[in-house]
Amino acid sequence: MFDALTTKFNNVFRSLSGRGRITEANVSDAMGQVRKALLEADVNYHVVKQFCKDVSQAAMGAEVINSLHPGQVMVKIVNDELTRLMGPVDTNIYYVSPGPTIIMLAGLQGCGKTTTAAKLGKYLVGKGKKTLMVADDLQRPAAIDQLKILGEQLGIEVYSEDSKDAVKVARNAMKHAKAGGFDVVVLDTAGRLHIDEDMMNEISEVAKAVNPHQIFLVCDSMTGQDAVNSAKEFNTRLELDGVILTKLDGDARGGAALSVKAVTGKPIKFIGVGEKLDKLEEFHPDRMASRILGMGDVVTLVEKAQEQFDAGEAEKMQKKMAKGTFGFDDFLKQMQAVRKMGGLGSIMKLMPGMGQLGDLNVDEKEITRIEGIVHSMTLAERKNPDILNASRRRRVAAGAGTDVHQVASLVKTFEKTRDMMKTISGGGLGGLKGLMSGNTDLFGMMNSGRKIKQRSKRKKPERKKKNKR
Repeated sequence: MFDALTTKFNNVFRSLSGRGRITEANVSDAMGQVRKALLEADVNYHVVKQFCKDVSQAAMGAEVINSLHPGQVMVKIVNDELTRLMGPVDTNIYYVSPGPTIIMLAGLQGCGKTTTAAKLGKYLVGKGKKTLMVADDLQRPAAIDQLKILGEQLGIEVYSEDSKDAVKVARNAMKHAKAGGFDVVVLDTAGRLHIDEDMMNEISEVAKAVNPHQIFLVCDSMTGQDAVNSAKEFNTRLELDGVILTKLDGDARGGAALSVKAVTGKPIKFIGVGEKLDKLEEFHPDRMASRILGMGDVVTLVEKAQEQFDAGEAEKMQKKMAKGTFGFDDFLKQMQAVRKMGGLGSIMKLMPGMGQLGDLNVDEKEITRIEGIVHSMTLAERKNPDILNASRRRRVAAGAGTDVHQVASLVKTFEKTRDMMKTISGGGLGGLKGLMSGNTDLFGMMNSGRKIKQRSKRKKPERKKKNKR
């Protein structure tokens, strides 16, 4: 996500860090690079022009001119302007009483609208809302079946009819929702390969029939400017309340995220960051700006940790790490929880200064193999991995149907992970307990990352041979 833009921004700030003072010429050169980076990221031209103008004006203020660290001040200015560009924060869904609250999803075909309906349904159920999903996409083959399958996976009821009248289906669904005492209705509507008059007329008629309380436009962020243009077009025909950007995990540029709010005036409500049904996040401009500038996103990390780790279990795990009794069974639990959080590599990107620790990542496909190796160990070996000598490793490899090198590689990965856990636990972060409570020291975290990185690169000094006399 935004990898290319992050790299280019960092190059700009690195060049400014070598300057003793900020001058108009320095700012002009930097803004030229920023402008090019944003345009290459497929950000709207008018948005880029205004953004660079605002940053330049702020950069020429007395605070920056007199600063001894112009690079750092420029990072703050750009961060503030990015936050303003994508903000303000508006992730609220406004519920009506009595219900049901009707949320209508609109968008082009292929933008991920049906999957987003299911993700939104899961999100609402997680908020304690009795939710009904309505399959009102009667144009795309198998759209109804897709939503039914997703509804079964989530345990959410799906209303559908064997009909070609989208308005009739929507009306009947609302009657069913009221009779069933549902809190929220998520209405999945039909899309097209492009905006046409028939499409806009149909969705306008559906909106008039059910009078939705909120209309969210679903946009494929990987289409860049096309997503922004379609959002602008929809907004002229429907009174949109917000935008949901999908496939943001696959968009290394980020043009849609940086443009859509400025062009449409409508807030980004949610972002889709993966194919799984739990990969829908509330959109926070300040956190996204921090990610774009490579400064991590600790608040999101804390929220992910709170979802996956039980506070009491986390405290027990921290005590084990402090005592050095962290074993392979604990390692498996941690690995499975980390996988649910998006993988270790994904977590590292959320930690300031730790984005380069990709070598500690565990491939999703290898987890089953790793579990097989661990389960081939005795209870004593799992509890105390240090006793895994050569003969024990050969036995474990034979039991797991693998070779000794893979067992040795796993043990090495475990040792690295254990070292990292120890460093974090003793680095003023409070370890997992700190993540659970949100008491996270950013500078301590960055220092922990550097220590691990330095330790992994450090070579053992060669012993000098003593000269025999």
